[in-house]
Amino acid sequence: MSTTMTYRPRLQKLYEEQIAPAIKEKFALTNVHQTPRLLKIVVNMGVGKAIENKKRLDQAMAELGQITGQKASLRRAKISVAGFKLRTGMPIGCCVTLRGQRMWDFADRLFTLALPRVRDFRGIKRSSFDGRGNFSMGVADQVVFPEIRVDKVENQQGMDVTFVVSGGSDAMSFELLQQLGLPFRKD
Repeated sequence: MSTTMTYRPRLQKLYEEQIAPAIKEKFALTNVHQTPRLLKIVVNMGVGKAIENKKRLDQAMAELGQITGQKASLRRAKISVAGFKLRTGMPIGCCVTLRGQRMWDFADRLFTLALPRVRDFRGIKRSSFDGRGNFSMGVADQVVFPEIRVDKVENQQGMDVTFVVSGGSDAMSFELLQQLGLPFRKD
């Protein structure tokens, strides 16, 4: 008789066993389905220099794939902007949407490994909620992630990270992200 061990990410286990019941009690929610959940994490890299050098976009896609553990998808320009020499349909960035175990693993690495490595890091501003409970933040440099080797990086590239949370309330989403370990500023 063989028993198969299923892997559950640390943050997912923490959410299910401690955070969700605590939020349900704090906000006096009557139904378990009202409790906010992390639905997906979207990581986006806009590579404006790809207009001049196509290799920068290839490098950004490879690095985003290393960071997230999932292949990045190409994003193309939707409109033409003559001032930037940008035409409709030109490749301009890359994006990854994380769900399930990869989402929980990425969030854990972001909160515990990458953000503490940011120079002069004092926390994340609380003002980046969109009114529906989703939270967006920027990471200035990809080398804060341990998967990226600093000596192999030719160009520094920032990225946007968006946490899509169910529930529809900024207050409940803030509580969820704070209890998961996202370091907010104390101001």
